[in-house]
Amino acid sequence: MAASHAVSITLSEADRTMLQNWTRRRSTAQALALRARIVLACAEPGITNREVGARLEVCEMTVSKWRRRFAALGVDGLVDAPRSGAPRTILDDQVERVIVTTLESVPKNATHWSTRTLAREMGMSQSAISRIWRAFALAPYRSETFKLSTDVHFIEKVRDIVGLYLNPPDRALVLCVDEKPSIQAIEDTAPVWPMGLGQVERHTHDYLRHGTTDLFAALDIKAGTVIGEVHRRHRSLDFRHFLATVEHATPPEFDLHLILDNASTHKMPLIRRWLLRHPRVHLHFTPTSGSWLNLVEAWFSILTTRRLKRGRFRSTCALEAAIRNYIAENNAHPRPFVWTKTADEILASVAAFAQRTSNSHH
Repeated sequence: MAASHAVSITLSEADRTMLQNWTRRRSTAQALALRARIVLACAEPGITNREVGARLEVCEMTVSKWRRRFAALGVDGLVDAPRSGAPRTILDDQVERVIVTTLESVPKNATHWSTRTLAREMGMSQSAISRIWRAFALAPYRSETFKLSTDVHFIEKVRDIVGLYLNPPDRALVLCVDEKPSIQAIEDTAPVWPMGLGQVERHTHDYLRHGTTDLFAALDIKAGTVIGEVHRRHRSLDFRHFLATVEHATPPEFDLHLILDNASTHKMPLIRRWLLRHPRVHLHFTPTSGSWLNLVEAWFSILTTRRLKRGRFRSTCALEAAIRNYIAENNAHPRPFVWTKTADEILASVAAFAQRTSNSHH
């Protein structure tokens, strides 16, 4: 619908309050919360569907649809229409009570609701609770961890590293460097049960350990290639040896900007003396608790998933050979790693998350 023919939206105080309540509930009814945000934005004087879509990052047709639905049916128009089949036995207010109870309370003697305990509390069936949770992406049985950086130079380091990703210097290589320590060479205590029709691959739950190795890696984000080196330890002496390997493996006419974390092995006097003798090498440290800024961590994750997690090795030599072969194959068919978010977007996202976690204590 063209912006000039957009339906006018006028909100009563009750409607506005209900819509705002829907937008403030955390991490659940995302579809409903988005529709509420669309209607609240459309109620602003003179705003067009295109402007609302740009603000909320949705297409103009979506804005037009929910503007018209609200204008015709009010708040009820934002709820999905019933599908064909048997009539509904669970009303909207029951669904809302389930959502609010799940989000804003916990049962006695437990840290979170289960479908059974909530079903007893609500006087509903377990399957009904399960369907509501699935519909609104509620998972009280799951939790994740997070860590906010306390680095006093967090902003400067984010801008420095993201600047290297998005606008690398001329005649320079940007390499993401880190160690993956204590990679285990393990072997099952019985032969693997291979995958078959209707049967996943099976390994014994116990295994034999044959030692560990440490992988030093430098990812060229633009080319997607990796310089790798395995050591039995990860001392500053081993890291200096790896820096020398990187320095010799790269064109001498290019400066090297290495992005790495704050491990003590990266800052020892031995390393500082080496850097003084090799002025084309520049180190850029991620903030503390900011390893997500180092793209080599993504490459380590791929290596683990594709080669190490289910790999079985009878010796550290076999493990190291597998790692070298994986790196060689990676470098034969490299894929660049592309960073997309700007420093401003990252800092705004971190600030919003910090504000949200701070508000959760009140």
